[in-house]
Amino acid sequence: MDVHEAIRSRRSFGLVKDVEVEKEKIEQIIDAGTWAPCHFRTEPWRFFVFQGEGRKRLGDVLLNIAKKNGETDEKKLEKIQAKPFRAPVIVAVAVEPSDNPKAIKLEEYGATYACIQNMLLEAHSLGLAGFWRTGKPTYDHVMKEFFGLTENGEVLGFLYFGYPSRSLPEGKRNSYESVTKWIN
Repeated sequence: MDVHEAIRSRRSFGLVKDVEVEKEKIEQIIDAGTWAPCHFRTEPWRFFVFQGEGRKRLGDVLLNIAKKNGETDEKKLEKIQAKPFRAPVIVAVAVEPSDNPKAIKLEEYGATYACIQNMLLEAHSLGLAGFWRTGKPTYDHVMKEFFGLTENGEVLGFLYFGYPSRSLPEGKRNSYESVTKWIN
């Protein structure tokens, strides 16, 4: 699959089979992320892989955050705790901005977002479905502590991967012309 096709056919898709994803494919996905551009070669990304029962630890953190934020409904709490079991593998991606005085924090985030896009495209090229999830718990201090990030570090999302349970839907975008100004 060439990059042109990968960009246009990749979809965020969460309906996946409960089938283990090979470690080699997960490593290939993470490696693709590390090829994202980053100023001063700071490589600010960090990865945390959850599989099997390891996903329960992430579910427990989500549960603790929900309770801390006042959720008391037992059914909702059960649903929150089960979220990591929606896919056989989850890769949490965080940014740890460099202490290089030339590095700009916003660019460190940008590099890590580009890393995430590389990972999603690589997963797609390997026949996997992927979904990038965020939300308030992602940015909660408890999550940062769970991953052992510094005060400057931040979790930027959870990438859920698995083999799609059906064909990916076709995508649609507005024409680039509606958002482009040519300045000559």
